[in-house]
Amino acid sequence: MKSREAYKGSRLRLKHALVASALFTLLMAFSPRMFAQTDMMLTQYWAVPTYYNPAATGDTDYLRIRAAGKLQWLGIKNAPMGFGLLADAPLQIGKQRIGLGLEAQYEELGLFKNTDIALQASYKFKLFKGTFSIGLEAGYFMQTFRGSKVDLPDNDDYHESNDEAIPNQDLTGNTFDFSAGLQYTHKWFYVGIGGKHLLQPKIKMAAEGTESTETAEFESEVSRMVYFTAGSNIPIKNTLFELQPSILLKSDFSTFGGELDLRATYNKFLTFGAGYRYKEAVSVMVGATFKNFYIGYAYDYPLSAISKASSGSHEVVLGYQVKLDFSQKNKNKHRSIRFM
Repeated sequence: MKSREAYKGSRLRLKHALVASALFTLLMAFSPRMFAQTDMMLTQYWAVPTYYNPAATGDTDYLRIRAAGKLQWLGIKNAPMGFGLLADAPLQIGKQRIGLGLEAQYEELGLFKNTDIALQASYKFKLFKGTFSIGLEAGYFMQTFRGSKVDLPDNDDYHESNDEAIPNQDLTGNTFDFSAGLQYTHKWFYVGIGGKHLLQPKIKMAAEGTESTETAEFESEVSRMVYFTAGSNIPIKNTLFELQPSILLKSDFSTFGGELDLRATYNKFLTFGAGYRYKEAVSVMVGATFKNFYIGYAYDYPLSAISKASSGSHEVVLGYQVKLDFSQKNKNKHRSIRFM
């Protein structure tokens, strides 16, 4: 078997292989500013705050469980789809309050499958009239590339059908993942910044050779992402309505995206609203809270050329929460300004 150095020419990041596939070429033609998506693009980001920032764990007095599912760009074969499960709760240790959380995500993106499982924790302390939180997240990230599904079109100007640099069998690799965040929560607003995949880990994979072929090595990289979130709760005087504007900004330091939402809640039961994702989509959303349960739905209509091939994206968030009793020892008791 030849040494690893002898095969540097055949090493290729898997995202280049995806570009080579007909599907990804089509998507890039539709949206040249598209993110190298690793995390789910959730419209109801405000309903799953710990997904973007581990510092948001334990920011209410509830054990909070959320499940989110998204079907993105319906009508396009192998378009992104994902499912996430999150749980978090506060923990009182003497006079100190901390937050604990769990995150699990599964996503399919073209020929990639991503699975991410992480533990979260946050340390909180009083600051002015609010609470400042520092959060950390440590996880396990696994990625699969379905090389057996690679289909290079005939007469391709960039690759040959037998290009050894593109795997033609399924590959799997895994790596350690690390995220962190900061958040400040006040009675009337919250603001936070979270960094996911901060170490920008590389995933090494290998396609085992046979007697006539050598082992080929491939490498994929998990993109570092930074998310800024903020929102407020504005009661409308002499009514049962509350307005809840929110914003999410994101960047991988080479591209930028953002989303602005405005929701209204009636009698702490029914919520409805609309949103705009910068140069990508407009959205409408509706949700309801009944006792300890929450259900929310969002529909995105694409504004880019993707609308020529897709009817839009659908997203559902389900939730359940149980209040934890800290009795008189809870010095940080407050109602979250987010719609639960």
